[in-house]
Amino acid sequence: MNNLHSPIYLQRSMFYAVVFLLATALFSVNATAATDPSSNLQGYGIKIFRTESGLYPFVQIYLRSFDQNMEPLINLNERNLGLMVAGRVYDPDKRQYFVQSIRNREEMIRSIIVIDTSATMKGAPFEATLQAAARFINSKRAQDQVAIIALADNKEGFELVSNFERDPGTLGRRLADLEAVGQKSRLYDSVGFAMQLAAGVGAGGTSTGDADYAASTSIVIFSDGKDEGSAVTRNDLMTRITNMAVPVPIYSLAYTKIDPDYLKNLQALSKNSFGKYYHIGEALERMTRSVEDIQNILQSDYVVTFRAYLPIDGSQHRIKVGMEYPSGSGKIRYQTSQLETLSPPAFKKVLGAQQRLDQALPALKDRNPYMTNPFTAGLDSQAGGGGKRVPKAAQ
Repeated sequence: MNNLHSPIYLQRSMFYAVVFLLATALFSVNATAATDPSSNLQGYGIKIFRTESGLYPFVQIYLRSFDQNMEPLINLNERNLGLMVAGRVYDPDKRQYFVQSIRNREEMIRSIIVIDTSATMKGAPFEATLQAAARFINSKRAQDQVAIIALADNKEGFELVSNFERDPGTLGRRLADLEAVGQKSRLYDSVGFAMQLAAGVGAGGTSTGDADYAASTSIVIFSDGKDEGSAVTRNDLMTRITNMAVPVPIYSLAYTKIDPDYLKNLQALSKNSFGKYYHIGEALERMTRSVEDIQNILQSDYVVTFRAYLPIDGSQHRIKVGMEYPSGSGKIRYQTSQLETLSPPAFKKVLGAQQRLDQALPALKDRNPYMTNPFTAGLDSQAGGGGKRVPKAAQ
């Protein structure tokens, strides 16, 4: 990128600001809503999963990036991920925020595997499913957790084979006990329970550097897409997906030797949940490659950590993460979230985490982490506070 203080960069910055404001009206998506990548005209974007301020004034934003194929973008950093807090843009040269890959951090990633054990999956497809599920488990990081749900002929329509578990050996043994003998495929009931399990998983703890903190939860489905007799419908699941406070992407591995029209059910679930659909067809060898791709996506999330200077008043403040990718291209995509300014409890664990972040992001003496725009100088009524609070009615 150009030097931030050069006249050329300032001219470009004004142009970017106009693009940014136009994008606000046209493409703004709340962090809790589903995203349709097909509406992304430039073929890439970001999705904020959660914003955590439990270590305030230090705030962490968890996000996933994607290209036109829903593959993660690589090498995102402070020069192509910009930050706006309460209407004011952070200056990356003041080093008040940094960007890290989740791959090298301690937070865990949670996944819920849903396996179709109906008789229509019997034989080679089911064996390939178990092998691919085992590969998915073996590809996770040590701190990551996996739960397993299997379709069943009981009154619920599913069985919780394993709750969230870290040990690959334990998960592998539970996988090995599964058989494709089911007479009905209550797929939607099983996916609904997986969503319920995901929603019941809290962030956990107050330190986002703790391995017990879940950065994201996703669902991985192995099925032919056929549903028989579920209490919930596909439309019910779509509504749940849209209303979830924290996105839970669904990754579908769709195999079939029956009616291929059933695969559309899986495709719809994945698309609506910001996940990805893998058309396996009858090419079973694609399953292993597909689960490796899913693990790569899950482990390629980014975390933006910044030091805030907003007053502690319990209010919600809008924040935006803007992405220029590739760097210097002038192509910008962004997403909006909210930050709540609360004073965390002075527990030893919390204070220790704050101290570590304070060393990485030392406070500025002038409490001004923002870029300077001569045309807006003096318009901010809250010196060092950076903008207007979100009205209660809008929260």
